Amino acid sequence: MDVSVSELIKLHQENWSATFDPVHTPFFYTLHRVHGKLLGRAMQVMERHGFTPSEFDVLASLRRSPPPHEMTPSQLQQALLITSGGLTKILQQLEGRGLIARSIASGDRRVKPVHLTGAAFPVVEAAMREMVGQECHRVATLLSAEEIRRMTELLAKMLADGEGQGV
Repeated sequence: MDVSVSELIKLHQENWSATFDPVHTPFFYTLHRVHGKLLGRAMQVMERHGFTPSEFDVLASLRRSPPPHEMTPSQLQQALLITSGGLTKILQQLEGRGLIARSIASGDRRVKPVHLTGAAFPVVEAAMREMVGQECHRVATLLSAEEIRRMTELLAKMLADGEGQGV
């Protein structure tokens, strides 16, 4: 049974009052719950399309890069904040499924850029369309365009405060 955010806040206030703040505690519990719900629904879409979250992140990073939708493993590693070993495993899996291919850079034969294959485009496009479509519909039924813009600005402000500091 899902405990409501209101109940979590009440329990925190009653049983951990030394760390309870009437403004910040509800905000963080609510933000955490919203993030969990969004991530859970996104993971369901990824699974329906046969991707792990890490695989989808790699494919989406390549897809949003300019044509020919190619990045070096180092660029991918920085974009995804993933270890080199973890990325290597994901790249091998995606290459084995025919969704990415590697070439050799003309300037440095040690660099093997990664790019999407023709087979990757329809599956990554379908997964992203489904993910964005379902969330846009949900949000649009709850919030106005102005509320969405304002919330985005506020979350970006919070994010900017921690950018470059590992937050």
